Amino acid sequence: MPHALSPKAIPARERLILALDVPSADDAKRLVETLGDSVAFYKVGLELFMAGGYFELIDWLRAQGKQVFVDLKFFDVPQTVASAVRQLRGRGVAFATVHGNDAILEAAAREKGDVKILAVTVLTSLDRGDLDDLGFHCDVDALVLSRARRALERGCDGVISSGLEAPNLRDQLGDRFLVITPGIRPVDNRGTDDQKRTVGVTEAFRNGADYIVVGRPIRNAPDPKAAAEAIQTEIGALFGQA
Repeated sequence: MPHALSPKAIPARERLILALDVPSADDAKRLVETLGDSVAFYKVGLELFMAGGYFELIDWLRAQGKQVFVDLKFFDVPQTVASAVRQLRGRGVAFATVHGNDAILEAAAREKGDVKILAVTVLTSLDRGDLDDLGFHCDVDALVLSRARRALERGCDGVISSGLEAPNLRDQLGDRFLVITPGIRPVDNRGTDDQKRTVGVTEAFRNGADYIVVGRPIRNAPDPKAAAEAIQTEIGALFGQA
């Protein structure tokens, strides 16, 4: 069932986060320059971390006036996760993702400083069969809700959730936390890659997302800037151009 749109005071053009999943920092900079002002928020993940120059890229993005989301899904013993999160403080990073149990989430939240901690619920690349293989013999909605509730109780600021589960999160937990929805696929991009639990742009926001993360539909488009602007136009029609 559609929900009221996010009431949070987020500029409309910052609600689109581009997944900067490219092979190198130089590739990332070229894409950012190509997109120009069509994208204001970037997610930098594991591929770029392994490519080298990760923190230098974050500093460069911030110097361009961009918002930065560190998506490394920290998952280790609590002390190590706490130390890793501490390294992000003071760098202008808006969000960071953490995976794990209560102690891991608490450790991350304790050291977050100016960084908002987002707990991973269930990856959008997993479907029911995958969860069965992993030993989660329960309803996906119930698993996402349980993980989200525990994350919020332990000091996290929000969750990463498919748009399919977002309505239940809003029904059960309200609007007091952030929902960031990846796996966004326009209708003509559905079923073309490894994302399984996908929704469209308007559907994601109507289901309760505060932000959406888009990757391949923009990066692989014949004209990435035009693709980003088309999504921004759709978002602007929902929220206004603030």
